[in-house]
Amino acid sequence: MFTLVGDPVAAGIVKRLAYPEANLTGISSLTTELVPKRLEALKTLVPRLRRVWAIYHGADLPSSAAIVKALEVMPRLGLELTPRTVLSPAQLERVLKELRPGDALLAPDITTMDIPAVILEASLASRIPAVFSAELWVIHGGLVSYGADYRAQGVQAARLVAKILRGTRPQDLPVEGADKIALAVNLKTAALLDLAVPRKILLRADLLRR
Repeated sequence: MFTLVGDPVAAGIVKRLAYPEANLTGISSLTTELVPKRLEALKTLVPRLRRVWAIYHGADLPSSAAIVKALEVMPRLGLELTPRTVLSPAQLERVLKELRPGDALLAPDITTMDIPAVILEASLASRIPAVFSAELWVIHGGLVSYGADYRAQGVQAARLVAKILRGTRPQDLPVEGADKIALAVNLKTAALLDLAVPRKILLRADLLRR
């Protein structure tokens, strides 16, 4: 039984969501599927944005799948994507030094090598907007996040566990997508970046951190 997995197929955990074909099932955080909405939220907050850096660990297959999805929507959003894989803290530091005013960051879902945390620090220090996959990062100062709610995933997973305890085989239960998706915005960080948060974001947000 698994939860908090961004893309179970890309990660190689299951072959298909509808038929896991293994002695397990669980909840997908829908990281790949939600990348377009994540980028849309970032673009709405930063209308003049043109280039987004996607920095992730080179062995992170789900992040690679998310990059492919992001590339599909970039033309529609008028954005340029700059993907960068890193394998060491030194590489990560060098890539972050390439950022320029007017750029933004798309943080990976997986915390390998603490990349999201390092991106958060760089975002605040350099005043570069960053979008994250979970509101945890917004609570700690990130500008915006759009992704599956961690607590709700636990409740959803408990329902699957109950079915298994009643005798259903895990492989007979389709992998479920997260039921609750949350938009979070840090208003203090928006002010730091000199961004006016549009009314439609204020009305839609599930969390406004002040």
